Amino acid sequence: MAYISGMNDRPFTYVIELLHSAGLRPTRQRMALARLLFDEGNRHVTAEELHREAKKARIPVSLATIYNTLHQFTAAGLLREVIVEPGRAYFDTNLASHHHFFFEDSGEIEDIPDNQVTISHLPDIPEGTELNRVDVVVRVATSTSNT
Repeated sequence: MAYISGMNDRPFTYVIELLHSAGLRPTRQRMALARLLFDEGNRHVTAEELHREAKKARIPVSLATIYNTLHQFTAAGLLREVIVEPGRAYFDTNLASHHHFFFEDSGEIEDIPDNQVTISHLPDIPEGTELNRVDVVVRVATSTSNT
């Protein structure tokens, strides 16, 4: 089990602190998945992509555990879930306010800085609720025009 061999190395210190600060117990699987998610800076990942990365890194984890961990990280405020269509969600490590382009042809997702989107009016918020955030997903596809 390759991912366990480095468990006492310093690179896990920040992951342990990250999980503790989010109120999560730093299990071996959570620490290994957190390293995959957060070691490379801001990124967007699906559960299936993270599962492939975990298998490549020889981290023994099921797809169900990946989904559970991603949802736990999201509930704890470590990730944002970006739903681009029914049954298709990305998990975003960038917690700053921003929006997304979704490239329908490739399935890729890309950040749009918050200051590049202006929302001039929102509907009245239903009674007994409060606005959490506004997520904008701009769906784009390859142009079929020759201009």
